[in-house]
Amino acid sequence: MRREHDSLGWVEVPAQAYYGAQTARAVQNYPISGFRAHPALIQAYGLLKLACAQANLALGLIPRRVGRAIIQAAGDVARGSLHSEFPVDVYQAGAGVSFHMNVNEVIANRAIEYLGGRRGDYGIVHPNDHVNFGQSTNDTFPTAMKLAAFLLLEEFYPSLRSLEEAFRQKGREFDDVLKAGRTHLQDAVPIRLGQEFAAYSTALHQAGEQLREVSKLLGELGIGGSAVGTGLNTHPRFARLVVNRLNQLLPNLRVRLHVARDLRAAMQSQLPMAALSGALRNLALELIRIANDLRLLASGPYTGLGEITLPALQPGSSIMPGKVNPVLPELLDMVSFQVVGCDTVVALAVQAGQLELNVMMPAMAWNILHAIEILKNTCRIVAERCVLGIKANRETCERYAYRTPSVATALNPVIGYERAAAIVKKALATGKSIPEVCLEDRVLPRAELDRLLDPRKMTEPGLLRRRAKG
Repeated sequence: MRREHDSLGWVEVPAQAYYGAQTARAVQNYPISGFRAHPALIQAYGLLKLACAQANLALGLIPRRVGRAIIQAAGDVARGSLHSEFPVDVYQAGAGVSFHMNVNEVIANRAIEYLGGRRGDYGIVHPNDHVNFGQSTNDTFPTAMKLAAFLLLEEFYPSLRSLEEAFRQKGREFDDVLKAGRTHLQDAVPIRLGQEFAAYSTALHQAGEQLREVSKLLGELGIGGSAVGTGLNTHPRFARLVVNRLNQLLPNLRVRLHVARDLRAAMQSQLPMAALSGALRNLALELIRIANDLRLLASGPYTGLGEITLPALQPGSSIMPGKVNPVLPELLDMVSFQVVGCDTVVALAVQAGQLELNVMMPAMAWNILHAIEILKNTCRIVAERCVLGIKANRETCERYAYRTPSVATALNPVIGYERAAAIVKKALATGKSIPEVCLEDRVLPRAELDRLLDPRKMTEPGLLRRRAKG
């Protein structure tokens, strides 16, 4: 162990640790969940500290030799080589002070080594006076939180696209599979299985577009606001230099970063995080809906709908031999439920700010990054191991399509709604099909019935136009 001193006194720190006294206190104070900061937040903070050091160096605010060492150490943090040095629990002191100091201490000690010193010798590089020069937890944590979300979203979008494309591909493959539609879980007019799957792809694309749109709000950064948004102890050019450097460090971001128009508002309000979390929740709601559709369509194999077969991935029961369950749609549901729960935490945290600061940012950061992470992994797995392997049970689908009493809907323009409803009632009462009842009651000539009651033609709007011309 080594002994370090902070404003509260002496603390023992593991001799080989890059972190210092305030981190050690946090480890003792917050043994809450066992969860540690997401790697994206560590990476984002490393990038931010690198940019801040470069700005301070350019402005002549820290010694050149110290500044260069800090830049090198911050780069190590950004590259992920020091992830094990961040032991602070995600549930910690308000505003993220503990984690921020963890970052400052790790960078300081790493920089000390680069300058030939021993860890803990803060006379060479100090966590507060050098690494944190011109900064505060109150402007760095929300900035790093936004950067982390950007970094993780860049990993997430390809996973979402893979699921979207998997449904689109199945939409094309199943485009000729006729089946009964269902509304209120009751028989409805025919639809093609491919149309259902193509619609799933469209819904995911729209949810993804909403996510991309709201993420633009995260591009407005409050760095330079210092403690309360007034910029105390910062150089007038500091914020712009930092943001310009971040844009250079992250050239592939879909959004160009810029200094917040009002640094006080950027510190008081976490509206961008609420918007991002809400968009993730909306995507999760769509995924829940789609997952439940897949479970319904695959129900059976003999006593359910049985219109599709999902890939068999594992035995489904410890007692019922041969049972296979829809495990990945079930997983998709549970992960999406968790995302909705994360959004609830974020919503409560966002509204809990008071006056010049929202201290609930650690809860926001953890829940948003956790939501993106589990969605990223789940969308990819569901696309690869479930959707692409779905098979259509064509005979079952077509049997339902020809038996649904709602094909009588096609008779409405010719014989009227009331008479068509009477035909449906008779069909249900006798167990006969709609065409059989129509022929029996001589509603229309067979040729006309064959034309009107062709389920395949009912899946496209052009039939009504042709009918109208006739």
